[in-house]
Amino acid sequence: MTKAASGKSGPFVLGLTGSIGMGKSTVAGMFRELGVPVFDADAEVHRLQGPGGELLAAIEAAFPGTTGPAGVDRGALGAAVFGDPHALARLEAIVHPVVANRRAAFLRAEAAHPLLILDIPLLYEKGGYRELDGVAVVSAPPAVQRERVLAREGMSAEKFERILALQVPDSKKRERADFVIDTGTSLEATRAQVCALVTKLGRAE
Repeated sequence: MTKAASGKSGPFVLGLTGSIGMGKSTVAGMFRELGVPVFDADAEVHRLQGPGGELLAAIEAAFPGTTGPAGVDRGALGAAVFGDPHALARLEAIVHPVVANRRAAFLRAEAAHPLLILDIPLLYEKGGYRELDGVAVVSAPPAVQRERVLAREGMSAEKFERILALQVPDSKKRERADFVIDTGTSLEATRAQVCALVTKLGRAE
């Protein structure tokens, strides 16, 4: 739903999402370079789970032995919830409300801007797109995606396939998106797409 259709006033709130290896972080950086405020959901989770993070006590209580002085032991926590829907639901019940509060605070603090970006990796998977004015999906050809992901340290073909199985397929995301940003091209061409989108949506009021 567009802002005009919803009758909403204020900034145009654009969800930014994309499957693993599609270049979403690079695109988010391009929005920032153009002066558009970006809320990075993953970065917020890392802060909340890092050294002295707000969520450490609750996570340790629910999953003993998964935190320490450096924050959450991601390997230990991942092992505690992997393949266990009930454990994952407990973790999400701890994390999601706090992240939602941080996101709401971001939207209030940046309300004077005409365009705001919510960088949310699992936007379609978790249904958060329903609250937005529009969604931009970052996409690249499958061969490019695979090459990028397998170049990451600690990544294997098997792990890549497991991650893909948990995500809405890229083709479905593109079908549902209001905008598609192609990163299977040069950085300059991708940046031009971002600039055009900022120009278009920054005047959406």
